[in-house]
Amino acid sequence: MELNPIQNTPIQGLQTTRPTAKPQHALEQVSQTFQEALDALSQSQHNSDELMQKLVIGEDVELHQVMIAAEQTDVNFRVAVAIRDKLVEAYREIMRMAV
Repeated sequence: MELNPIQNTPIQGLQTTRPTAKPQHALEQVSQTFQEALDALSQSQHNSDELMQKLVIGEDVELHQVMIAAEQTDVNFRVAVAIRDKLVEAYREIMRMAV
């Protein structure tokens, strides 16, 4: 009779837990995420401005493309403001905590 060694195989549906992130690492992740959102907003704004300028000077650009770009910029801006508001609210809540 042959004995096979026990293998360490993960069970489906069971996830392993990771150690919690260090506060500095978590802060860097939040900072990086917010920076990416601001970069996307900046790029969206630049694209929208460029399309509007082309429309104004009479270049061949579709009106619906200009409107879609403007709405995308508006949505990106609202998301960035909402993120900022949540960060400020979290900061204020932390500052109210008793040490």
